[in-house]
Order: sequence, then C-alpha cells, then structure tokens
Amino acid sequence: MEEASAKIREGRTALGIELGSTRIKAVLVDSSCKVLATGSFLWENQLKDGIWTYSLKDVWKGIQACYADLCKNVEGQYHEKIKKLGALGISGMMHGYLVFDSAGNQLSFFKTWRNTTTEKAADALTEAFSFHIPQRWSIAHLYQAILDGEPHVGSIAYMTTLSGYIHCCLSGEKVLGASDASGMFPLAQNGTTFHSEYLQKFRTMDKVSGFAWDIADILPQVLLAGSPAGHLTKRGAALLDPTGDLQPGCLMAPPEGDAGTGMVSTNSIRRNTGNISIGTSAFSMNVLDSPLKRMRKEIDLVMTPHGLPVAMVHTNNCASDIDAWVRLFVEFGKRAGLEMTMDEYYRLLLEASSEGRADAGGLLHFSCVSGEHNLNLKRGRPFFLRDSVNEFSLPNFMKSLLYAAFAPLRIGMDVLVEDGVHMNRMVAQGGLLRTPVIVQQVMANILDTPIAVMETSSEGGPWGMAVLAQYAKEHSADMTLEQYLDAYIFPEEAFSVCYPKQEESKGANDYMERYKQGLFVEKSAISH
Repeated sequence: MEEASAKIREGRTALGIELGSTRIKAVLVDSSCKVLATGSFLWENQLKDGIWTYSLKDVWKGIQACYADLCKNVEGQYHEKIKKLGALGISGMMHGYLVFDSAGNQLSFFKTWRNTTTEKAADALTEAFSFHIPQRWSIAHLYQAILDGEPHVGSIAYMTTLSGYIHCCLSGEKVLGASDASGMFPLAQNGTTFHSEYLQKFRTMDKVSGFAWDIADILPQVLLAGSPAGHLTKRGAALLDPTGDLQPGCLMAPPEGDAGTGMVSTNSIRRNTGNISIGTSAFSMNVLDSPLKRMRKEIDLVMTPHGLPVAMVHTNNCASDIDAWVRLFVEFGKRAGLEMTMDEYYRLLLEASSEGRADAGGLLHFSCVSGEHNLNLKRGRPFFLRDSVNEFSLPNFMKSLLYAAFAPLRIGMDVLVEDGVHMNRMVAQGGLLRTPVIVQQVMANILDTPIAVMETSSEGGPWGMAVLAQYAKEHSADMTLEQYLDAYIFPEEAFSVCYPKQEESKGANDYMERYKQGLFVEKSAISH
C-alpha cells in the first residue's frame, strides 16, 4: 500500500480513459501496468433527427465525472490525491464524424459509428478507390454531407474522431493513432500516412474540387504506437480535473479507437492472431499475414496501433437487445418484490440459456436496434418470432437471444473463412462476458471456433490505452510493441478456452439457416 501510494504521489503512473458506447472508464496503472484504481461513468447515445449522436457537452460532463470517480477511489484506497501523471492516453468509439471550423467550433452533429446513412457515399468511394469504404468511416460521412449539399462543409478546417478531438483539447495536438486513423481514411502500407493515391482520387470526385480546403489538410497527423503525441497542457488539465489538483506536463500517447486498445489488452497484435469485442456492437480484429484475395463489403481493412494490416468484421448490433430484455425482467422482478442486482439478473437469465435446445427450440430473434450493413439493413427493427409449435421456454428464449447477438458477426466471419483467413487464436473481451463460460461457450458454438478469455484483460480497452501510454513513456525506443507486451505485460498469459461442442454447433448452424430466412421478415418490418 505504501509503495502504491508513493507511485501515485510521485506520478509514476499511466492513465487510460476510454469513451465506450455505454460507459466512460478510466484505469490508472503503475509503471508495470498493474491496475491501481478505476473510475467510470454511464452514458447513452441519443437518436436526434435520425442521427445517433452524443453532445460534446455530455462528452466533457462524462469525462470529468469519470475522472472524479477515479480520484475518489484513489483517495479512498491510498489516501492520496492525483496531482501528476506519468503518461496519459485517450481512446474512444472508433470512426464517426466530428468536424470543426478554424475557430474550433463544431459544425455538425457528432455522427457515431452506429449510423447507416451514408450508403450512397460509401458505394461511390468504394468504386472510385477499388477499396471497401464502410458507411461508418469518416470519409463516407464527409462525402455524404457533400452529396447532400450540407452548408457546413465549406467551413471545415479539421476532421477527426472522438479520441482525436479529446486529445486535441487536452494537448493542442491534431494527431491520431494508426488504428483509429485507418477508420477515417485508408492508410498507406507504412501505417503512418494516408494513402496518397486515394487522396488524389477523392480530390477529383464529383462536387469535391470546389471547396477551399484540401482533404489532406483537414485530416489529423497519423502516429504509430510508442510515438510521443504531445503533453497535457494547463488548459487540458483543467478540462480533465476542474478541481485544479492535476498538474499539466505529462506525456500523451497517440489517441486510439476502442478496436485498437482491444487488440492491445488481449495481446492480439501479431500476424495470425485475433480478438473479438462484444458489447453494444460486436467486432473481430484479424491481423493478416497476407493480403485478402478480393475486396468484400463485409470486411473492413484497418490497422493495428503499430501499423499491421487487419481484417475487421464489424457489426453495429450485439448486446443492446439483450439489455432491453433483461430490463424487462428486472421490471417484473421489482413488481414481484424481488431484491436482486442487475448482475444477478444477467447471471440467472444467461445461465438458463445453457439448458436450452441446441437450435433454441425453433425460436428466432433479430437484435438489430440500429441498421446493420452486413445484413443490408438501413434501419433497426428488433423482433422475436415463434410459431405455434415451438418450444417456448426461458432457456430456449435466452439461447435464441444470444445466438441473435452474434449472428451478424458469424455472417462476416464466414466470409473470412471462405477467403482462407484463419487465426491461431481468438481472444474475446467485453461486457457480455460478465457471466463466466456461458456466453463464451455460445460464441464458440455459433462461430465454430475456440474462444479464449484472458484473465489479465478484465479491464479491457481503457487498460489497453493505459498500456499504450506507458509504452510511449518508457519503452518505445528500446523494443517493438510486441516485445514490450511479451516482456512487461503478458510474461505468462492465462487463458480459459471454450471449444465448440459438436451437437451445439450443429444446432447453432440450424439457427443460422433460420436467421437467414428470417431476413425477409426483418426487411418487411422495416419497409412497412
């Protein structure tokens, strides 16, 4: 306790803050990246004028509340105030659209990764580049705004992601880590610059050439993991900690997206390794050892924080519909006078799924709260469907709900398998894994691949960001990121692995066939 208190007092720490879809979390670590304390703040996106968004006012309210919670926990446990940090890193929901004028004024709603309103622009860019541009990427949002004639476009001086925006406010530096930057605009093979050929092609596209700005000038500078990315300014320290206790001056790491920090926190940054994150959305990151055979709309080509190519399967929907059903059971429980925590409800309901039939008894869920590009769905319509002869039981209901959460991911992963991409391991992390083994086993069955959960990655993305901050401070010149993670962070990896069970996987495949047939119902519900 005394040693930890001294580290906090002397600033021998690194702090990672990640803004996820439903929670902002801060993780403070020591120089060996052992967790000292955490803080958090719950928030939720809003649907405004058909756009999924968060206000920047809520961004800062959430960051300050999260940091205050961390400080309270530090003071309560170690009897120390955080007055200085050794290093700091910001990560956030990847991609999206944040644009500002030359005075720093926000020009348009923050459009998150969840929006599926840029199909026309994404298709046109994909055709022009011969490179798949997903709808959620920043360049797709920009080009759609141009096509729609939005008046703010002519005033753009800077475009960035959520992590890049916060980093700029804290440090004054307009930079972005390679993984997050690769979801703004395609990167060159070196991972440190945007692709010059595609930049030139964008300049010549319909309606682009008339603007005073150049695309290369409004994008942030790209930095690899380990690069210094500025220092916390006096203004930045006051933004983070309005009490005035925190001193400026600590080194800041390149800001990253939650996909990049997830790769770090699961030690899945080498070629032929992969990880899966499951929360509001679900995505798998598969580090490639050779180029894909062909361009596929289901696969996004991005990068690791240190610049290796990654095949990403991203789905907009995963846990949101499960959360909604659990809240319904909680509401009933309260009316019945039951006193249980949310985690206890989750445990009981998810454990019930293990008693369900392998094919979920013929039941069918679609968990699409928002649009889903992998399924060609522009909007969301979550539904539950059964017929008069199905085995309608709680175990089958919960198993169907879990299968539906991973079904869009399975469809994308099947495309990778068709192209001959196989990972040596898939490590999972995310909020749905709060009930040990149950969800992990369902994932193994429906994805038909072994799923590992790493005991050391319980803090997830914000811890991964703290690791990147510490790496930038102490070791970037001495060793590669892979070497640093092996030597300092994961000297002995501890996994629990669930392997697909033959009968359960067969049932999951039957469910997937029913799911694909049910797309007709989903699309009809959206149309009508």
